Amino acid sequence: MIPVGDRLSTRTLPYVNIGIIVVNFLVFFYELTRGPSDLDRWFYDWGAIPACVSDSLGLNPNVDPRALAAYCEPNHTPLAAFTSMFMHAGWLHILGNMLFLWVFGDNVEDALGHVRYLVFYLIVGLAATATQIALSMDSLVPGIGASGAIAGVMGAYLVMYPRARIAVFMPLFFFLGAPYIPAAALIGIWFLMQLFTGVASLGQAAGSGVAWWAHVGGFLAGVVLVNLFRAGRRPRRQHHWRGRSWEE
Repeated sequence: MIPVGDRLSTRTLPYVNIGIIVVNFLVFFYELTRGPSDLDRWFYDWGAIPACVSDSLGLNPNVDPRALAAYCEPNHTPLAAFTSMFMHAGWLHILGNMLFLWVFGDNVEDALGHVRYLVFYLIVGLAATATQIALSMDSLVPGIGASGAIAGVMGAYLVMYPRARIAVFMPLFFFLGAPYIPAAALIGIWFLMQLFTGVASLGQAAGSGVAWWAHVGGFLAGVVLVNLFRAGRRPRRQHHWRGRSWEE
């Protein structure tokens, strides 16, 4: 199921969310200008390599020092946990992530406020990366992508708007159009898929290339932190009519 929209309106223009999407695409378009080998080096220089970040923090990953020297640039610091959030590996990667951010991010920004939303987005993204690093400390594979931060946005959306109606596209049932389902059902199913797949990936020498635990960590950070970030802001009133809800 692919979310393509919702029935919640916003009171303000979500220019921070739009700006984040624009920055992600600008970085991606820059990636397209680099050759394959150069792009690979780019990912290693600016992606979050768990073993490198762990080593820079003095956590001593169980990795051959020669491998650390080969893969970790001298300037590869925890800053990579931030820069990796704006990098993507291909068109499907960035289009999928930005679609999710477009659907869920505007309402979260509207509820938190522009500045708080930006800080929230960055913090849950860092929490997502930290979770992935903690569970794959010896890995020399660079982690990239905005999906961990977007998972945090989805966690916040679930807390604030569990009964909101999300329009979803189901490729196998395209003839149904885009039916609406409750946010709690869609996001709940999505999170359980990330959690179960993450548990199944533990102990495997090579995974699918998807940072499942970053999704789990970002989502849980969003669930926990959203009420802190919206403290003191006037809540939106929720109304119901014939089983449907909307916000003011």
